[in-house]
Amino acid sequence: MLTFYSGVAFSEPVELRMATGSGGPGSSVGNSLDQWAALIEEKTAGTPDEIKVDVFYQDELGDQKELFDLLVVGEVDMMINWPMTSYDERMGIRNVPYMIFDWEQAFNAYKSGGWLNEIYSEVHADLGLKYFGAYPEGFSGVATRDKYATTVEEAKGITVRVPSNFPNPLTIEAMGYTPVALAWGEVYTSLQTGVVDGDSGNVIYWDYEYFRDVLDYYVRTRHTFVSGMLSMNQNSWDSLNEFQKNAVADAAAEISSKQFENARAFDQTYVEKAIESGMEYIELTDEELLSLARKTRGEVWPEIEDAFGKELVDKIRENAPSL
Repeated sequence: MLTFYSGVAFSEPVELRMATGSGGPGSSVGNSLDQWAALIEEKTAGTPDEIKVDVFYQDELGDQKELFDLLVVGEVDMMINWPMTSYDERMGIRNVPYMIFDWEQAFNAYKSGGWLNEIYSEVHADLGLKYFGAYPEGFSGVATRDKYATTVEEAKGITVRVPSNFPNPLTIEAMGYTPVALAWGEVYTSLQTGVVDGDSGNVIYWDYEYFRDVLDYYVRTRHTFVSGMLSMNQNSWDSLNEFQKNAVADAAAEISSKQFENARAFDQTYVEKAIESGMEYIELTDEELLSLARKTRGEVWPEIEDAFGKELVDKIRENAPSL
């Protein structure tokens, strides 16, 4: 419900810059970015505390790392992003392999009061960022051309792009592949020229939308639950009054909640689109999944204790399902 103010001299609206490093106009992330901005403007329109939001999509202000840098220093105020680990390796907690196995576990981890939600709130605060919530996409996989793998042995000799965020390269290597860390904007050309044989770590949407003409297979390895973050520079947050903070935070909560409601069906839609386009979709058997989970946990989890600290890793061990 809108509240109308009469006889009030309004100051100029507060202007905020919102961005994402993954997704252009009309993409799923781009649409969510637009909706977050629209909700904030709607909630503050016609008040003395009006907010105007300028939206910037993938590559308009820089690549993923450059955008995260801009968020940390406050040149960008808000983001839907997949955080870089260059400032704090604990940002890579969401990439710990085989920590989550189904959507119910993911929701319980990332919901308000959930164990991963609390961890990320603390980590963001340490970087001078305000954390609003998760932006879930689904379970990751490995997309390749010419051949595919469902076991460590089959993966040997297959070179795949991997996001550079810790511990992604370690995970893909433990799964048997040869990892090559590449920025998102370099992936298509690298696939075309044979620098890599595939892409790893994404839900099928990204491999279908961007690379379906150069990839033949998508194996749902489920090694990570892919989730972005809705966050804001802390100084930008502190500059708002309580009414404006509530508008921004409530709008973020709506976007996160809507994404949890829709992401699973959205992901399945793209499985069907990929199959229709000629891409072969492969689900791991329970035996294959358990084998990969045991191997990657055995090799990668000991490494994360040095990066994240024992206390945090103990929380992961307490909350992740046993094998």
